[in-house]
Amino acid sequence: MTDAEVLIIGGGVMGVSLAYHLVKAGWEGVVLVEKNDLTHGSTWHAAGLCTHFAHNATVQELRATSVRLYRDILPRETGQNVGFHPSGAMRITRNPDRMDEFAHVAGLSKFTGYPLEILTPKRIAELHPLATLDGLIGGIYEPDDGHVDPTLATNAMAQVASLNGATFRRYEPVLGVQRDGAHWIVQTSKDTIRARHIVNAAGTWGWEIGHMMGLNIPSVPMLHQYLVTDTIPEVAARKEAGAPELPIIRDPEESWYVRQERDGLILGPYEAAAQTWSIDGVPPEFGADLMPPDLDRVEHIIEAAMARIPALGHGGIKSVVNGPITFTPDANPLIGPAHGLPGAWLLTGSSMGVMEGGGAGWFLAHWMTHGAPPMDALAIDSRRFGSWADRDYRVEKAIECFGLQFGVHYPFEERPAARGKRLSPLHDLMLERGAVMGAAYGWERPNWYSTVPGDVATHSFRRPNWFAAVASEVEAATTRAALADLSVFSKFDVIGPDARVFVDTLGANRAPRTGRIGLTHALTAAGGTQAEFSVTMLADDHAYLTSAAAAEEMDLDLLRAHAEALDVTLTNVTGAFGVIGLMGPKSRDVLAEVTGTDLAAFPWLTAQTIQVAGKPARALRVSYIGELGWELHVAAEDMRHVFLTLEAAGQVHGIGFYGAFAANSMRLEKGYRGWGSDLTTERTPHESGMGAMIKMDARVFAGQDALARRMDDPARWDMVLLEVDTQGFDPFYAHSVHQNGRVVGIVTSGAHGHRTGKTLALAYLRDRDAREGLSVEILGRACAAQVLDRPPFDPENIRLKG
Repeated sequence: MTDAEVLIIGGGVMGVSLAYHLVKAGWEGVVLVEKNDLTHGSTWHAAGLCTHFAHNATVQELRATSVRLYRDILPRETGQNVGFHPSGAMRITRNPDRMDEFAHVAGLSKFTGYPLEILTPKRIAELHPLATLDGLIGGIYEPDDGHVDPTLATNAMAQVASLNGATFRRYEPVLGVQRDGAHWIVQTSKDTIRARHIVNAAGTWGWEIGHMMGLNIPSVPMLHQYLVTDTIPEVAARKEAGAPELPIIRDPEESWYVRQERDGLILGPYEAAAQTWSIDGVPPEFGADLMPPDLDRVEHIIEAAMARIPALGHGGIKSVVNGPITFTPDANPLIGPAHGLPGAWLLTGSSMGVMEGGGAGWFLAHWMTHGAPPMDALAIDSRRFGSWADRDYRVEKAIECFGLQFGVHYPFEERPAARGKRLSPLHDLMLERGAVMGAAYGWERPNWYSTVPGDVATHSFRRPNWFAAVASEVEAATTRAALADLSVFSKFDVIGPDARVFVDTLGANRAPRTGRIGLTHALTAAGGTQAEFSVTMLADDHAYLTSAAAAEEMDLDLLRAHAEALDVTLTNVTGAFGVIGLMGPKSRDVLAEVTGTDLAAFPWLTAQTIQVAGKPARALRVSYIGELGWELHVAAEDMRHVFLTLEAAGQVHGIGFYGAFAANSMRLEKGYRGWGSDLTTERTPHESGMGAMIKMDARVFAGQDALARRMDDPARWDMVLLEVDTQGFDPFYAHSVHQNGRVVGIVTSGAHGHRTGKTLALAYLRDRDAREGLSVEILGRACAAQVLDRPPFDPENIRLKG
């Protein structure tokens, strides 16, 4: 038997990058096993494209870190060129929505420090003289992009890792995985390896290794083709004349990329009718293998590319690469702790393995070393999909993602594949009342309500088609009463003698008194906000916790670990309870019709178990929208009866409904922060403006010391609520904030406030003193912004307390 501190399964660019970064971080006992040779599977045949273009700051940093590693660090460390070509890259379009998307990404990139250039057709011609301009309205240029030799880069990382103590064991497939106490026991074809940590970095084999670990890995191998041309005279002439390498060019509307390869070009198409491969297990003999060419599938895309770059037709086809790459349901990699398995980690599922691999290894190595990710991990956290992401889901979503590889990424976009995985007991009733559904962690939830049968959201970077409908929902909740299906909350019961201790040591806030409701933020080891829980002490020995839908597995892991040393029983009751929101100035009148409880003796931020329509309900007098109201937590089997009874009682009061978009508008008018957007692991609750929820004295909780240090750090950030002059379009997220020509912050969420008539945004200022002369860049426009010292709606909470 061999002992290891960490065993990495998979020798592609992702796994090797992790080994490299772990030993650089000082880890010993790093062992990597690979069933074939390094790079086999997908890495070796990748086109090697590297980019800074991304819609998310964390994904962008993975990609930018990869570029720095391949371009600068590895050549310096090894004395060898790893084949990085700093060619730059561009994306071109004839679609106005795409230009909005480009402007949005360029705005984000100003904040992250990777400036991108918006292109005119004239500038496109200057940068890529082989491209025709017919129909083009513009594009975006990524000057620091390029492409790398995947094999050279991977082997260079392995060389450095080996010199620093990592062990690489080739041609040693994993046969079995099991947990034994504090260790993982991994059986290979040659040995038994005992490790404190294991990492599934198996890529194409990620689903199979996950199955051995007892995990559902929602990734699917998809076949991607690209063709390499023979010498193209126009390209050869440029090389002979000493011209710089042509930039990579992508046409997302036609779904192809083209890059220079010596005297020729590489063309890579992404067809809408994507082809899956070996969904339930890769053939044992598969290694550095390819599928036969199947160019008939992509002939129409090849023709479109040749129309845009006629020189493509001037060279014959030298070779065709047709091999597997893995796709997850959202095309982002799976990085982070494996749900429910201590000491197990995922680093797999990347459809852009070479592009993201160098950075992905850095990201996970930091997480494993420091107990917290280096940046917000929500977009890539391996637990963002649950057991509901079954085979049908992962296949349908992978096909959709492949086909939309170059799709426009609209704000609040809802893609149609594999929907309806988790349904509230009120689902059909919501549809009957006009709900237009969105998806949240597999749940279907009402985003907004339409009076037009079969209506759908028209996605846009500008003001969407649901704007007026949301205004009506807000009006109902503000002037009368409105019902909402809030069942998607994650919900947990903590019962036992140590329930109060459990809550009191969970996060930065104290446990509320029995019968009261509080808010606590569990922290990372670095003091960042890991989770936000609404905590209701139903009894001295019974705490009821709710949190965001998307946090269910992450929070369950956190709560389980916290419960280990305490005398409590933790139960995930997410599916056992539904939640009805009853909000608005008439909500007390409506509820009084269906309960015998004295509602006048039911103060704000208190909870009681009451009878509603003859059914027991955990009634919480709390509101995320800033109105008088209750959350009624009801057994799933009683939900329909309670809802219909409330609805009938509310008819005389003109009761309406509201969805997630209206809730977002109203919570911003109150300045309420949202987990996953405004509250992330990167920032402390103090920086987020949640200082009132931090109670340090005579308490001990995880991350406390780091929080205290960061609260005194003069470089800490501050979150502010901004009123933005947008002149008819609304902010959403990831807009850079400027002062006097410099970038000083980033918007995390935004919307139009229908009650106040103000357009609002929450933003972090990394320069805390930058309070005057601010503007928010939205789609390339500088919109004047003013810091609001108080929420613009009911700042004294009169309506909440009424």
